Amino acid sequence: MYTTKKWFTVVFLLCMAAGSRAQQSVQFSQYIFNGLAINPAYAGYKDVLHLNASYRQQWTGFEGAPRTGSISLDGPLNRGNQDANVGLGVQAMMDNLGPQSAISLYASYAYRIRLDEEDTRRISIGVGVGATQYGMNGKDLVYFENGDRIIPDGSAKATTPDARVGIYYYTPSMYIGISALDLFSKFSSSGYKWRGYTYESIRRRQHLYVTAGYMFSVNESISLKPSVLFKSDFAGPAGLDATMMMHIEELLWVGASYRTNLSVFNKKSVVNNTALDKANAVSAILEYYISPKYRVGYSYDHNMNKLSGIQSGSHEISIGVLFNSKLFSTSNPRYF
Repeated sequence: MYTTKKWFTVVFLLCMAAGSRAQQSVQFSQYIFNGLAINPAYAGYKDVLHLNASYRQQWTGFEGAPRTGSISLDGPLNRGNQDANVGLGVQAMMDNLGPQSAISLYASYAYRIRLDEEDTRRISIGVGVGATQYGMNGKDLVYFENGDRIIPDGSAKATTPDARVGIYYYTPSMYIGISALDLFSKFSSSGYKWRGYTYESIRRRQHLYVTAGYMFSVNESISLKPSVLFKSDFAGPAGLDATMMMHIEELLWVGASYRTNLSVFNKKSVVNNTALDKANAVSAILEYYISPKYRVGYSYDHNMNKLSGIQSGSHEISIGVLFNSKLFSTSNPRYF
């Protein structure tokens, strides 16, 4: 027999939110600057080779709380044709939750269809393929009885294939996207084998993402960009992020986001049973362009649910870099 550290509470709460043996997909407060993480059709959108790196420390001060890192590179494949109809991308992601970890690698392909002669509107259809390695580190467990052979005393791992699909429509002032992630999670096993025993992990579920945003000018110096992100695993409560960003002098983004839980798809939600609060978190977001090619960002999330009194919020940092490339660039890059 064994007990766990404080991370057991984290695992328990996530199980309540998404059902046993499954968890909500990873989230980023700065999702509007990290589109490839939630939609493979985003590959090549900026019309230039784009590197994005993000790191999120959730629930600071809570031992074993989620930590997520992501790095992606994408751009339009330019074969001497200014249309650049093909976008390619690759993304690596690390997600830690207590003794459990998930390391993912995806390659994305997007076909970008021109909808007008001026090339101001496109619809992109994308697909991503990859794999996720789930891991359990037995050294992070605390035992009642030392030497229990049933519990791993090392690292147990299992790798499963994965896929994702998406559609992304955009103009110079707005975008709408829909995507489905973790498509194979329902059909593949992520159990660990150790000394003849098999253990089921808390693995990701299939997820639906819907995003939309619109940018309009207030004056020559200031623009506003409201956006929404809806996500659901079709089992527990869905999530909705409503974000408002202000763009100042093409140098600075300042904004805020509100995250809440919703009951949809006629599923009995723990939100209705008051196990979780509908209000999830509020975020403050800051993005600064050191130059047109280099961006740094920071966001802070303050929880509004029952976890607010036992942790110090969530921190997220990001870096964006645009590269000149004859193979993965066009003559009209998008800087935001």
